[in-house]
This record gives sequence, C-alpha cells and structure tokens, in this order.
Amino acid sequence: MPKFKPYFDRRYRVRERLIAILALLNLGLVFFDFTYLWVRDFYLLNIPSLTQFYDPIKGIKPHPATENYLQQVEVLSAQIITNGLQSPQVESLLAQQRLLSQKLIDENPFAGANKSSKLETIKQEIRVQTGEIFASDAFTRFWSQPYLTQRGWQQEIAFWNTQIRPLIQSNYYRGVNRIGTNFSYFWLLDLPFVLIFTWDFLARILTIHHRYPELTWLEVILRRWYDLLLLLPFWRWLRIIPVSARLYHVGLLNIEPVRVEVQRDLVVSFAVEMTEMIGILIIDQMQASIQRGDFIDWLFHPKPPKQPPQEYVQVNDKNEVTAIASHLFDIGVRDVLPQVQPEIEDLVQHSIATTLNQLPGYRRFQHLPGLRRLQLSRKLAKSLFKITYKNLIYALKDPVGAEITTRLRTNLKDALERELQKKDNIQEIQSLLIDMLEDIKLNYIKSIAEVQGDQLLEKAEQLHKRIR
Repeated sequence: MPKFKPYFDRRYRVRERLIAILALLNLGLVFFDFTYLWVRDFYLLNIPSLTQFYDPIKGIKPHPATENYLQQVEVLSAQIITNGLQSPQVESLLAQQRLLSQKLIDENPFAGANKSSKLETIKQEIRVQTGEIFASDAFTRFWSQPYLTQRGWQQEIAFWNTQIRPLIQSNYYRGVNRIGTNFSYFWLLDLPFVLIFTWDFLARILTIHHRYPELTWLEVILRRWYDLLLLLPFWRWLRIIPVSARLYHVGLLNIEPVRVEVQRDLVVSFAVEMTEMIGILIIDQMQASIQRGDFIDWLFHPKPPKQPPQEYVQVNDKNEVTAIASHLFDIGVRDVLPQVQPEIEDLVQHSIATTLNQLPGYRRFQHLPGLRRLQLSRKLAKSLFKITYKNLIYALKDPVGAEITTRLRTNLKDALERELQKKDNIQEIQSLLIDMLEDIKLNYIKSIAEVQGDQLLEKAEQLHKRIR
C-alpha cells in the first residue's frame, strides 16, 4: 500500500529528523519516569547515585520511622565496637532497638509506599535466623545480649547489613499536595521538550494555514491532531502515537507491516459491511416495490408508479420492455426454431395422427395396400413447419407482416398485463418474487462473508505492486 509523507517531512528533512529523535528521547524519559517506582529497588542496589538524583524529582524522601530505625542500628554497632557488647550503654540501646522493632511491626511504615511485602520478607528472615515462630519474639531475641554473644555479634550484624538493611532502605515517603496527589517535579524535566514541541506545532499549523487558506483554524489543527499529545501534561504515555508517526515519516522506524495489517483489517471489514448494507438495501427496496405492486406497473408502463408529479428519467427514448420483447421474438424465430425443428415436427405429426385417428372410417383406410408407407402425417408435419417458418421469416421483413407482428406483440403484452392484474395472479407472482429475492439476499451475504473482502484487497495489493 502507498506510504503517505507529510509536507514538512518532505521539505525539512533534517529538522524533522532531529525533532523526531528529540521526541524519542522524551518518550524514553517519560517511560523511565513512569516505571521508576517499580524498578527503584533495582536502581537502589545497583545504581544508588541514580536514586540519589531522581528521588527528589519524584518527591521521594526517606521514611522517618525506617530511617530512624537504621540510624539506631548504626549507633548500636558503634557502641558495641567502642564499649563492648556487655556494657550498660549497649544494653540500653538494645532495649530501645527492641521497642523500635515492635513499633515497626505494629505500625507498618511500609504500607504508605505499597511495600508491605518488604516488611513480611523482613519478618520471615528474622524468624528463620533466630528460630522463633512469631516475628515480635524473633526481633526481641535478635536484639538481646545473650543471642548476640552466643551467635557472635559480628556475624549477626553482617547478616543484618546484607539481608535486612537493603529491605528497610527500600522504604520511602512521598509528600502529598493539596489536591491529594503525590509530589512530582517531572514537569521541570519535561518543560524544555514541551516548549520545543509547542514551537514545532505552531510552525506546522501556520504553514498549513498559509498553504490552504480556505481551511479554518480548527480544521488545520485537526490535520495534526496527534501532535497535541506531545503537549499534554498528563497521560504522557500517549506520546507513543505521535513519536511513532514522526519516526515512521522520517524513515527511522518501519511500522509498515503493522500499518498494512491494521489497514487491511479496517478496509476488509468496512468493505464487507458496506457491500452487505448496499446489497441488502437494494434487495429490500425491490421486495418493497414488488409488495406495493409497483413492479408490475413499471414492467408494462415504465414511469414512476404512484408518483405522477415526478419525471421518470430514461437513458433514451425507447421503451425497453417492448424492445426486449421484440428482440426475443426475433431471436426465437430466426435462431431458436431451426434448432428445435425435429421436436416441433414430431409434435405436429402426433397432433395430426391423433386428429386423423378420430375421423370416422380412417382406420379402415389404413389397411389398404401401400397406404401405410405414405406416412402422410410426417410429411404433412414437415410441410407445415417449413411453410410456417418461411412465412414468419418473410413477415419479419415484409412491412405488412411487420405491422401485424407489432400488433401481435402489443396485444400479447396487453393480454398478459390484464391477466397479471388479476388479484390471485398478482399475489402468487409477488410471493414467488419476494421469496426468490430473499434467497438471493441470504446467499449474497454468505458469499461476501466468505471470500469477497480478502479477494478484493489482494487484487488491490497486486495492482500496487505492479505500479511500483
């Protein structure tokens, strides 16, 4: 299928390619921002500098409860190193740490960031490490002098730093503005891109309006409707539509297979539905015309039935019904009769023989010597056919015969019309015609649904390939 290229992409190739690349970078930034909270734990473990830079943009701050908990563990580790595990200062800090652990379990500061699963993982790790069944008992035992002395405080603190600290550090707090949504300063990063896209959009619509002054401003804007998605401060993921279109127009993205398949489905479905609707409408109109009796009137008097004020449109001045009847009569006499001559002769012979057999005394004459061989009836049938056929051919050429033939056709048409006008005949013919059209309609829809749309589209594609 042919590829459409807008005016700007043909006239300003370098500029359009640069803006398309810029739009792609902006789209990547939008999707990075969109997925940042989901992938933040990975960034925190592997690229901590990235989280330090981007957390303020998302309005992310360390949660006070979990941040205080981690700081207390640091203070406790420093006191153990300085004063020893059995010192009163360490015992006081361990008691405080047990109290903070209980508050951590009860208040669940992870819920605000939708990280309650992290707390469950922490409790599970502590239970496994201490061998306790309940999380509160596990934390109480873990932050006790006997347990740390028995297991070795260096080993347990190392376990804490490698297994538990990263889980607690993943928790955060996000501020909420007056309208109830979380703070985000992504618009500051997005603003330079939006300004460039706005300048490009205005330049485009001004150029289009200059080239086509007959268009209104609304019509000009609608010609580049998808560029408006680049300017929206919300639903930024929709920018994938204008970015894909721009990359496709400048030749940096090949979406031709997708476009062809989407267009194929739309064209096929639209063509099939439109063809079905047109066919059904035509057949329904024919059925309605037959039910009203318009068809019989039109057949013999070609004018708009029951609508005398309107003028009936004709291609020429001929009466098509009369012309068709004359043509059929000529074909029947000149071409059809010679082909069925043997059957007509047999029929005439049979009629003559039947008539002679009904005459008084004819059977006795049949037994006379030599009379049977005469075959009078067959010779008579052949003679009658030849005479009649020659007369018909001559009548078609002879002016008097032609006049008689014309009068015969007219009288035949009038007689047929009178018979068709009878109520019983009209009802029977109308019923048969309506049923026939209904059968045609059903088979018509069935055939279109099976093959028509795909075949037409394949023919169109073959023609485009031949043109290229």
